[in-house]
Amino acid sequence: MFKAGVVVQQHALQSNKALTIKGSDSATNDLNSQNPIVGLPEWGEVQYTLPAFANSGCCVCLDLEDLECFEVVERQYQRWGVIFTNCIAIEPSNPAFPTHSGRIVLMGSPKSGFLEATFLQPVQVVSSFVTSSQRLVFTAYGSDRKMLRQDILAGSNLANSDSNLQPNVLLKLEAKDIHRVTFCAFDGQFTIDDFSFCY
Repeated sequence: MFKAGVVVQQHALQSNKALTIKGSDSATNDLNSQNPIVGLPEWGEVQYTLPAFANSGCCVCLDLEDLECFEVVERQYQRWGVIFTNCIAIEPSNPAFPTHSGRIVLMGSPKSGFLEATFLQPVQVVSSFVTSSQRLVFTAYGSDRKMLRQDILAGSNLANSDSNLQPNVLLKLEAKDIHRVTFCAFDGQFTIDDFSFCY
């Protein structure tokens, strides 16, 4: 897996074929031969340079496995174009909050029930798998801070509960020029996994 835990997908909305780039410790890249090779800068290069694939229709999925449990998450993924606010990485010990993939998820902290992601360049699609203790509102905003779209998790979807909703519900926002998204569960607890965005 690449050092930052990022999977890059070329035209993911129009094709199920994925372009996966592995870390520098691996000489192997799984590439769809019809897609261009995407070069990612190493950590030692100019900090926070946006990737070459920005504005090319590519999607980025953060698998989060490079994060440590209880690590405050802010600028770890800035070089891929996203900054988090009020965010911590956790390895859930409560079985009510299962992961979608891997062992690490993101959670709103220190303020409970809120998490924000800001994009350095506007994106067109943002999605994540969400498990929440109560109703959650996922909102996209434009550069003028006006709301563009919302997706709502109607109620709790904790595992092993009497909820009609399964854990890890996929929430997705599509709009032109999304600059920021928020997850808000109004003082509830929630986790997000496989946070993805498309240019």
